[in-house]
Amino acid sequence: MQHASRMAQIKIYTKKCFRLFINGKGWTTFISAAIIAVIISAVTGDKTFVTYNDTRNGAFAFVCACIWIGLFNSIQSICGERDIIKREHRTGLHISSYVLAHMIYEMALCLIEALIVTVIISIRNGSHMPEDPLIFPIGMELCVTFFLIIYSSDVLGLAISSIVKTANTAMTVMPFVLIIQLVMSGMIFKLEGITEQIAKITISKWGLQAICSTADAVNLEMTPAQYSLMTDEIKKSYEHTVGHLSGMWAILIAFAMLYGVVSIIALKFVDKDKR
Repeated sequence: MQHASRMAQIKIYTKKCFRLFINGKGWTTFISAAIIAVIISAVTGDKTFVTYNDTRNGAFAFVCACIWIGLFNSIQSICGERDIIKREHRTGLHISSYVLAHMIYEMALCLIEALIVTVIISIRNGSHMPEDPLIFPIGMELCVTFFLIIYSSDVLGLAISSIVKTANTAMTVMPFVLIIQLVMSGMIFKLEGITEQIAKITISKWGLQAICSTADAVNLEMTPAQYSLMTDEIKKSYEHTVGHLSGMWAILIAFAMLYGVVSIIALKFVDKDKR
């Protein structure tokens, strides 16, 4: 390992991740993703992508499902290998190569899960899907958004797994992370002041906006009461334009990159682990 370049190490550890996936029956994660998507599709109404309120509620449910899938993918993936990482780091392992290998592997995993979620949701809502795509056909556009939500959540899970030292601690932290993502999405509560600022660093806020942007939510059917509450801020958040949707995607990509950097920095201190 000490004579291998960073690129060579990325290849070695990426292959290792896929090998463990095959030997450890990792395909069961796809079944979990499918079950979650089926449950979410069952509870979202027939008015999703038809009326403003149902579309917003449905989008929130989709975001919740994607964040759960992503976090569950990786929340325990690194903390269980700290002893191995420590030993191999001392013999030449580049932490950046190790983390990038995991990110490449998780990217492939998340892409398949996003496809599964998209297919199930499209089947459920096939008769009333949005008809005015911005960048790609509607199914593909939603798939990109689902993938970016799942992947950024997945890399967030990697970051948490890099910081904590045990799998038990990781699973203890996970519910708190989920609660913050859901409460700070802006869907359940009106956020002001410090909470509004915190919301800006959540995946849920931007994922929700991306889905509603694709669905052109603010121009869907709504009651007079809902129309009276439609502020310029809401219209801007769900703006149905290429620039707005691209901006949401860029933010989600930036989150994934940021969490990857956090993972690398956290693991740089693995040699100081006193366990």
